[in-house]
Amino acid sequence: MGKGKDVKTAVKKAKKKAAKRLDAALAEAKAKQAELEARVAELEAAPEAALPTAVGGPLVSPLAPDFPDLPQIVGVRFATAQAGVKYKGRTDVMLADLAPGTAVAGVFTRSATRSAAVLDCQEKLKGERGEGGWAILVNSGNANAFTGGQGADSVEAVCQAASQALGVPPARVLTSSTGVIGQPLPHDRIVAALDGLSQSLAPDGIAEAARAIMTTDTFPKGATATVEIEGTPVTIAGIAKGSGMIAPDMATMLAYVFTDANVSDRALQAMLSDLTKTTFNAITVDSDTSTSDTVIVAATGRAQHARIDSARTVSGRDFKAALGAVLKDLALQIVMDGEGATKLVEVAVTGAASAQDARRVASAIANSPLVKTAIAGEDPNWGRIVAAVGKAGAKADRDLLRISFGDILVAEQGRIADSYTEEAGAAYMTRDRIKITVDLGLGDATDTMWTCDLTARYIEINADYRS
Repeated sequence: MGKGKDVKTAVKKAKKKAAKRLDAALAEAKAKQAELEARVAELEAAPEAALPTAVGGPLVSPLAPDFPDLPQIVGVRFATAQAGVKYKGRTDVMLADLAPGTAVAGVFTRSATRSAAVLDCQEKLKGERGEGGWAILVNSGNANAFTGGQGADSVEAVCQAASQALGVPPARVLTSSTGVIGQPLPHDRIVAALDGLSQSLAPDGIAEAARAIMTTDTFPKGATATVEIEGTPVTIAGIAKGSGMIAPDMATMLAYVFTDANVSDRALQAMLSDLTKTTFNAITVDSDTSTSDTVIVAATGRAQHARIDSARTVSGRDFKAALGAVLKDLALQIVMDGEGATKLVEVAVTGAASAQDARRVASAIANSPLVKTAIAGEDPNWGRIVAAVGKAGAKADRDLLRISFGDILVAEQGRIADSYTEEAGAAYMTRDRIKITVDLGLGDATDTMWTCDLTARYIEINADYRS
């Protein structure tokens, strides 16, 4: 009798606890619904000219953060121009001039169909770098990818022109192109803009640079951090673009990060290569890998501290942590601007037998159209997560699997959790930040990826992309 009474008491307590969680979730859902209805009413009442739009594009993503006040980095100057590469009435070329002594590191797409600009950058950064300053020249609207020998000729032409305009060696001019694949780059338009660009360089132009590199982006992306190295303040500021064709290794994304830190080329490259694994290589919008992905970090060395030669030192660890925070911020903004996105989704995998298995499961869930459309519809269809785990090719045991939405346990021991209710799951799905946790129960390996929901707007954007 005593045991039976204890069980009944425990069940009652569990039910009360679940009821409290449900009430809290429903209250949050009602508040969120009211907020969304108010925003819709505001947009419907506003005149068309007042609606927030991207540069010549669609409504700004509902997840868009405010663009930060990015600090100037000593040793870096920016300029932008309307070259007419593809777009009309907006800037589409960005030039960054880096002072002599700047350390540069880069990571690039591993696509087998890399663009001419990516191939050129890879060769320059792994070869003999020479001396002098650096230039970074970026155009939007045309990817200069799958354009044969003509693409390489275009890269050479703009590099030579930038070299002459800035007085830096052609081997120290790095270019990036983003936009439509397969169309020849009208490089003559970029070349024609270079004299004006070189004459308008200014240290406070980073915000305009962020806008010039946008394609289907609905908002410019920027991030900053400061860190103290040996008592000296060090500043980091970065910009990025990316909205669609986003998948690990890396995505259709460009990112440029600048700092006044004094870091060696070798140490900077090692840090960037490592940090990319958990930032830009941990995001996905549509699982399509781009031909043009580029992340470049430039350290001007103007901060007055001893040179950082390794991430293993105290100074190296502190700087790497701050750099990682900026890279993660930019990466998440890209997902938040996923084409048609209304929700940011974190997929956390724990208890995997290996790191490779953890990434396989996280990727399978984050890239599943069924999971992503269910999230868009605010449907807590956890069965689709089970299916994604099963197809991932990782070690998994049905009876050890645990699935949660936020703090809500959904499934365990091979079935739906006793405490789970559909109402609680549905209420949680109304949030604009969703966390899915899957514990495989097999080991200690973990992985985290970020994605977004998949809406009808994604189809609209990509169906009309070239027009």
